[in-house]
Amino acid sequence: MNKNTIIGLTLIGLIFIGFSVYNSRVATEQMKAKRVQDSIAAVHAFEYAKELELQRIADSLQNSVLTTENGSPVSGQTHNSLYSNPYLESAFRTESELFTLENERVTVTITSRGAQPYEVLVKDYMTADSTGLYLVKEGMSSLGFQIYSGQYVSTENFTFSVVEQNDSTLVFRLPFAENSYIEHEYFLGDDSYVVDFRVNLVGMDKVVPRNASQLDMEWNLDIPRLEKGYENEKSYSTIAYKYPGDNSVDNLGLRKDSSEKEITTKLQWFAFQQQFFSAILLAENSFESGKLAMSFYPETDPDRRLMHCSADALIYYDSAPELSVPFKFYFGPNQFKTLKAEGYNFEKIVPLGRNIIGWINRFVIIPLFDLFNGFIKNYGIIILLMTLIIKLVVSPMTIKSYMSSAKMNVLRPEIEKINAKYPKEQDAMKKQQEIMALYQKAGVSMFGGCLPMLLQFPILIAMFRFFPASIELRQQPFLWADDLSTYDSIIDFGFNIPLLGDHISLFSLLCAVTMYFSARMTQGAQLDSNPQAKSMKFMTLYFMPIFMFFICNNFSSGLTYYYFLSNLIMMLQTYIIRKFFVDEKKIMEKIRLASVKGDAKPKSKFQQRLEAIQKAQQEALREQQKQQRR
Repeated sequence: MNKNTIIGLTLIGLIFIGFSVYNSRVATEQMKAKRVQDSIAAVHAFEYAKELELQRIADSLQNSVLTTENGSPVSGQTHNSLYSNPYLESAFRTESELFTLENERVTVTITSRGAQPYEVLVKDYMTADSTGLYLVKEGMSSLGFQIYSGQYVSTENFTFSVVEQNDSTLVFRLPFAENSYIEHEYFLGDDSYVVDFRVNLVGMDKVVPRNASQLDMEWNLDIPRLEKGYENEKSYSTIAYKYPGDNSVDNLGLRKDSSEKEITTKLQWFAFQQQFFSAILLAENSFESGKLAMSFYPETDPDRRLMHCSADALIYYDSAPELSVPFKFYFGPNQFKTLKAEGYNFEKIVPLGRNIIGWINRFVIIPLFDLFNGFIKNYGIIILLMTLIIKLVVSPMTIKSYMSSAKMNVLRPEIEKINAKYPKEQDAMKKQQEIMALYQKAGVSMFGGCLPMLLQFPILIAMFRFFPASIELRQQPFLWADDLSTYDSIIDFGFNIPLLGDHISLFSLLCAVTMYFSARMTQGAQLDSNPQAKSMKFMTLYFMPIFMFFICNNFSSGLTYYYFLSNLIMMLQTYIIRKFFVDEKKIMEKIRLASVKGDAKPKSKFQQRLEAIQKAQQEALREQQKQQRR
């Protein structure tokens, strides 16, 4: 073979390999898309079939028993069969019973009708009105599996028989034929919020067609109101969910009246999440796809329901004589440590923020809080100590910011002289250069005042996230506040005022007052002496504190207490810095000596680049002026 033949064959081989790789990738994508479409179609088919089945049952029930004019059954009249399967017909007609699993943490009541959770009492916690905390209440939950066995049926409509019962285990069975049944198995261990749940399919391959080997699980739950403040509770309640293999957790959004999402990929678990408590369902082998939806009830709901949650999820299984589908329920508090101990990234439903905000909360704020909580039981004192430590840690940045502001204040008369020296617009470059030279002599950075404050901003946001999400503060009193997790109230109006609410919070009022005096101390002299800053006086000294009061009035008292402490400490810091760190006479003397000696700090790279840009702009302006003269 000659050279050209070898090159030609090589190119043909490379093209063939490339085409094969491309074709394989396209085929994979097509299969994935088809699987998604099949999942969606299967869900829709189940939904349609369920509607038909419910309508058929309703029609059959209406016509199953003949009645007299007053509504009583006709003597001797027998009902019509709703199901062609005699086992299912018998289970449908059988009365239900209640069974209980209990440990130190929860009491879980299971009804034999559907072999599903009926009530869940979370121990060691109370509602805002001091009653038992039922995360699942009677008549507010329905959980069922839809399966095709000649006709579409849902397990929630049938009464299971109990085949095993002891202190920690309940096993229910629903027969479809002789030696063919669905089994629901519950296990509650000691000192745990987790209920192990298994759906066992035994001999169901005899009654379920091979092409219908899928379970459609539907769970509807009304979460009751558990806290004092409706708006605050609503703002931190949602449905969270997690994909398998993904460390992050998503949700349907906070502060929304309603929301829904269709999941077209595998789903590991979802959580019906109230502000401080959650009902989580995990599929150990993952759901194939699903649909999640939530909507909030109005504050005036007579049954005191907070939100309606629903999940419709599909589970594929291989047809076999015996099959077990494992799940886990979590009924308990949204406590970071407790959820983390369970695994599966449950703790990420706690809204601590993402990226650097979440990092600060998880690795700084929470360990610090837990450290103090180990030997101090008064949470007001814990918040005070945390605030002092945080302010102490950021104090170098605070001092640097105040020093820069003080230097700028000293330089203001000199800057005004430069402004008077170059009043014309075409001299703006010269004016800017002289101001930069003055800053350099005084050792003033353009960003010296704002940059340290910006670096503190993530900590401020982290604390804003931490306090409303901390169940440890729930129903913990301090001073006049009887619950640090919700607003404190010194005046209740009995009616709602837009933006304000139906009360006045003393901590939010103190926060606004201290914010005014803090601004007065840090910026008062500048606002009074600088004509350009006077226009901001109303905004800084009056509007912002009033705005803060309205915003914080419905926040948790733990958060507004923290803001109040921060303002007090900031005022103390300002006094100390002015008294012992800032000497305006020394600053002026430093500037004078720098002017005489001609020495100044070396220019930073940023200053050098800025001066280069200014010179280039100045040259361009000169060229423009020359062309205009011509």
